[in-house]
Amino acid sequence: MRGQSDEPAVPQTPADPAFRPHRVVVLAMDGLLPFELGIPHRIFGRPKDAQGRRLYEVMTCSVRPPGPVRTDADFSITVEHGPELLATADTVVVPASYELGPVFEEGVLTDELAAALAHIRPGTRLTSICTGVFVLAAAGYLDGRRATTHWAETDQLQRLFPKVDVDPDVLFIDDGDVLTSAGVAAGIDLCLHMVRRDHGTAVANEVARRTVVPPHRDGGQRQYIERPVPEPQTATTTGARAWALGRLHEPIQLRDMAAQESMSVRTFTRRFREEVGVSPGQWLTQQRVERARHLLESSDLSVDQVAQQAGFGTAQSMRQHLQSALGVTPTAYRRTFRTGSSRTRTGARVNT
Repeated sequence: MRGQSDEPAVPQTPADPAFRPHRVVVLAMDGLLPFELGIPHRIFGRPKDAQGRRLYEVMTCSVRPPGPVRTDADFSITVEHGPELLATADTVVVPASYELGPVFEEGVLTDELAAALAHIRPGTRLTSICTGVFVLAAAGYLDGRRATTHWAETDQLQRLFPKVDVDPDVLFIDDGDVLTSAGVAAGIDLCLHMVRRDHGTAVANEVARRTVVPPHRDGGQRQYIERPVPEPQTATTTGARAWALGRLHEPIQLRDMAAQESMSVRTFTRRFREEVGVSPGQWLTQQRVERARHLLESSDLSVDQVAQQAGFGTAQSMRQHLQSALGVTPTAYRRTFRTGSSRTRTGARVNT
């Protein structure tokens, strides 16, 4: 018996000849990790517009002519497209591989891989998951840019590619048209971030809900937290976070958050960093930025009203925080998500 679909039925509407979804091409290399190969297909394969049309078209290609590609598991996959497909991509995703050979060991592309990447058009958005970043770096795409990868491989990345500004601590980095993520599940965070960047918080949250993952983890959050899971019967900061989220529009003091857990400020701050990976103040700012984004996208509140509701107090304060986090002003951000479906091909170009 077939399981129930996780997608709602949508009304059939006449085809719009002007509509064309944003094409995402995933490059499958021998030794690829099946989980990471599936991330872009799952995340980009979900979003639809109000007419039920898929906002992304996700396809896979090999570095060789169509045929089998080995995975790091006990099976291979059959890929139906060769590297020529890269020439049609709006976004290229390079997942991790355990068989990168000279790319990982010496920082140089094989002739086969170089020939495949030569198909990529200028202006194509480039994305890597985990050690896929070594491919982008070896091709020169990351020279002079910030990038990240799995924490266990950041030293190797920096050693091979001194022109790359490697950040070992973050989940992902958005450098406009080149985006890189840390290992494994951080690829989900990056792909959700891209959906959010292209189509707004509501669309990204719906994808996260259907994928049963948290809707947002900030890219600047640490990859590796010393105590990611609190020990049983040990007090945590969960209650304080829930308390703060319910009153973001109000002034929130660190001592008040600590009081929710009956901790001293010092103990609370230490526990918070252990569990979340950032300080309470940084976390509050992140949540307020997210609240402001949601209100700018979904409401007709004035910029001053959004600033009040998000807890920034003044429009100037909110403007400074959004400019720092997103690279745009509140007015420009709102305009981006009220321009209709014209973004489906190129996506927003926002640096974070």
